[in-house]
Amino acid sequence: MKRYWKVGDLAKLTGLTVRTLRFYDQIGLFSPSGQTDSGHRLYNESDLARLQQILSLKELGLSLDEVKSVLAGELYSPLEIVKLQMERVKEQIKLQRQLLEQLAHVSKLMQGKAPLTVDDFTSLLMAMKSGHEKPVIERRMSWEHRLDMLGSFLADHDEI
Repeated sequence: MKRYWKVGDLAKLTGLTVRTLRFYDQIGLFSPSGQTDSGHRLYNESDLARLQQILSLKELGLSLDEVKSVLAGELYSPLEIVKLQMERVKEQIKLQRQLLEQLAHVSKLMQGKAPLTVDDFTSLLMAMKSGHEKPVIERRMSWEHRLDMLGSFLADHDEI
């Protein structure tokens, strides 16, 4: 006997929000296998397996567009995904090392009761900021890409 979950039940089971699951359906990333007579989404065990793949790929740091391409077999092989994640981890380690060095420098100055200069503070702030800046830029570029696609879609439909 096949087991089915409604969107709310799946959200509770996975820790995702109903809104996230609906968004995944809307963008064609994760759609339910069925629906009730009243239109409620129904997910089965194979849907859960696909969702697990999606969440695993997201955990590796892939964007939703990258995840969609991977699952469609268009973008990366499993080996390329691992290599991509390794590069991302190396970059994060590099940024964290830089931050650690700056924190150690500031700590040493503070322990010696030496005054901190403006350069000390700005270097520390830059090291802290660089760890957060790249994901923000990537998110912004992703949204800009989506807005461009939406603009193209609307322009195409205005001509009809």
